Amino acid sequence: MSRKAKRPITVPDGVSVELANHRLTVSGKKGKLTLPVHPDIGVSYDNDRREIRVSKSVEELEHKGLLGLFWALINNMVAGVTEGFERSLEIKGIGYNARLQGEDLVLQLGFSHPVVMHVPEGLEVELPSNTRVIVRGADKQLVGEFAAEIRRLRKPSPYPHGTGIRYSDEEVRKKAGKTFTSVG
Repeated sequence: MSRKAKRPITVPDGVSVELANHRLTVSGKKGKLTLPVHPDIGVSYDNDRREIRVSKSVEELEHKGLLGLFWALINNMVAGVTEGFERSLEIKGIGYNARLQGEDLVLQLGFSHPVVMHVPEGLEVELPSNTRVIVRGADKQLVGEFAAEIRRLRKPSPYPHGTGIRYSDEEVRKKAGKTFTSVG
């Protein structure tokens, strides 16, 4: 059994939990998230103690992994509706920039055309400067997925100039540039 899954998930004040028909719904000040629960995984909510417990009904090896997975997913849901998640990206390169145009994120990345990305529902994008993009939302998977889509457009170059899009906390290992020596 997963060690983390043995611990209950504490539900803070201001967060409501509903469990019906193998669907868990958690709602709070940052939004509302729903998770379909595997039939062999038991999820129970104690309203008096304000905690969620996860258990398995079948003793099979694959269910050990599912137990830890669902504990982590539910824990992320509770954290998401209370504090939310964010991912920060930096854009490096001459002429590379970003701007918001209504519900769309418009990126200039050295292509012959601007790249227009529609911001998914449930996410918000903030641009503190035209070379920094911050993606925020309650759903950790959706935040990470959208940030990865942005980064995928122009991955960071490992060569000395280091152009491209990178996460703010990412370290790109630099390669040595080409050096020319005279023959003689």
